[in-house]
Amino acid sequence: MKTTLALSLCAALVVVHAAEKYTTKFDNIDVDQILKNDRLLTPYMNCILKDTNCTPDARELKRVLPDALATNCSKCSEKQKAGAQKVISYLAKNKPDVWNEVLAKYDKNNVYRTKYADEARKLGVPI
Repeated sequence: MKTTLALSLCAALVVVHAAEKYTTKFDNIDVDQILKNDRLLTPYMNCILKDTNCTPDARELKRVLPDALATNCSKCSEKQKAGAQKVISYLAKNKPDVWNEVLAKYDKNNVYRTKYADEARKLGVPI
């Protein structure tokens, strides 16, 4: 009986731990291809900024973005973290108008710019 209870508890902990991560079902999306093509990038930006024409992967990004910002992407896979850094760096350097819209929507009070200033400097992202 104690063994069954212990196994059940362990199984429950594994399920809870797994639920603490974001889905990886969109991790095979080629971020570089999207960033290099405005026709692909614009719908993502419209989704997260204006809530229009959201594809399933863009909708998921929009859903987790506030939590990822608040938790320093603690629920992200390594691929998601690398992709986030790539997108932030690209937008800040190559699409400053879009980057400023993202900041205005998701960091109105400069909380994340302050919190992640060191990481931004390492990426060459203007603060």
